[in-house]
Amino acid sequence: MAAQNKRILCFIDECGTAGEDGFALGCVMAWARDCGRADKSLSDLLEPNANELHAANLSKEYLQSLLTRFSQTDRPQGIVMMNRLGTVTQGTPAAIYANNVIETVKVAVGQFRKLHQIGGRGIGNVELVLDRNHHNSDPECQRIIGYAADNDGRFKAVDAVVQIDSAASRLLQLADAVAYSRMWIHRGEENAKGLHEYFGIMVL
Repeated sequence: MAAQNKRILCFIDECGTAGEDGFALGCVMAWARDCGRADKSLSDLLEPNANELHAANLSKEYLQSLLTRFSQTDRPQGIVMMNRLGTVTQGTPAAIYANNVIETVKVAVGQFRKLHQIGGRGIGNVELVLDRNHHNSDPECQRIIGYAADNDGRFKAVDAVVQIDSAASRLLQLADAVAYSRMWIHRGEENAKGLHEYFGIMVL
């Protein structure tokens, strides 16, 4: 089956508030067929019956240990994990959120194509999974994302957008951890090179 037709899931969560300094997005992108194995690889590292992971509520030591151990599991190797600082700063918070999601997905699609050596027509069938919040449930945000899915370059690979509670998805919780890693950079505790080398997180 051509890469154009294989389902891809893109999970995005945020750190900070759209429109404020330091706002960043965490992105996890993987073939849909690999998401179950990636979910299990992460879940197996947690305590039995562990609840939802909230990166902001975890100690730095625990979260970094978890990310390190996750990178060493037999998780699928074709996962893109990316932290991207919000570069769009103009507009309402809903519009700022939407446009930063769009730009993050476009970069992730490019990295995914490069990682999997996908040429030709590229990829499609990307389902965007967002942690439900007051920004992505805003009609303005939904309108901007919907327009981009029809018209905006690599974002046209997105053919479905859903908002769910992060409690329902370990990979959305992983995206939260990837987003939160930006805080270590802000505090001078880590740098982009370290996040990539130790945890497999690409920082932009």
